[in-house]
Amino acid sequence: MIQFRDRGARGRHQGGQVDARHSFSFADYNDPKHMGFRDLRVLNEDRIVPGAGFPAHDHHDMEIVTIMLKGSVEHGDDLGNRTLIHAGEVQRMSAGTGIRHSERNPSPDERAHLLQIWIIPSAPGGDPSYEQKSFADAARNRWITIASGDGRAGSLTLRQDAEMAIARLDEASVIERDLDPKRGYWLQVVAGIIALDGTEMREGDGAAITMQDRISIEADSDAEILLIDLP
Repeated sequence: MIQFRDRGARGRHQGGQVDARHSFSFADYNDPKHMGFRDLRVLNEDRIVPGAGFPAHDHHDMEIVTIMLKGSVEHGDDLGNRTLIHAGEVQRMSAGTGIRHSERNPSPDERAHLLQIWIIPSAPGGDPSYEQKSFADAARNRWITIASGDGRAGSLTLRQDAEMAIARLDEASVIERDLDPKRGYWLQVVAGIIALDGTEMREGDGAAITMQDRISIEADSDAEILLIDLP
């Protein structure tokens, strides 16, 4: 079964500094029908104007993954990390018992564009931790695991039996994926136009996939997709 989430139906916060779309309820956007999907709690698409960002704030008991699409974000936290996250890089924070961090677009003239995903960990607590890696040079037209519960294939490590994979597709290419019908999958179109089992999806569209053993995706343009595999 596939349940599609249209890009235009997402929640939106449009301010002077950040233009954000929320696939699930977040901050002032509250939709009881869209509180998350399994252990996927947040999927936000943020565009941050030059010099703006999010001041220091706290998180706990959450796996927070940031996928940088364009531009860069300056990250700081109370673990002592001070880093730049560039386009093509992915950051993972395990908030654990608590972490305080800030994010800012350091560019004087370029908007930052990113996805931020929150996944509920398999158990609360634990020491907070941080990890960052570039997947900018990943091969095209195949799945690349960027985060997983066991850190396989050089991916970032999640405190949850979950996996996140991306695929960057050339126009007219076809990619398939075997699924476990007992698990749930969220597909997000990051860029371009695709057909998921024959149904067109465009940038910003999402889909919850359950009780299926296989999907087929055809790229109707150059495209990038994200697939999140959840227990």
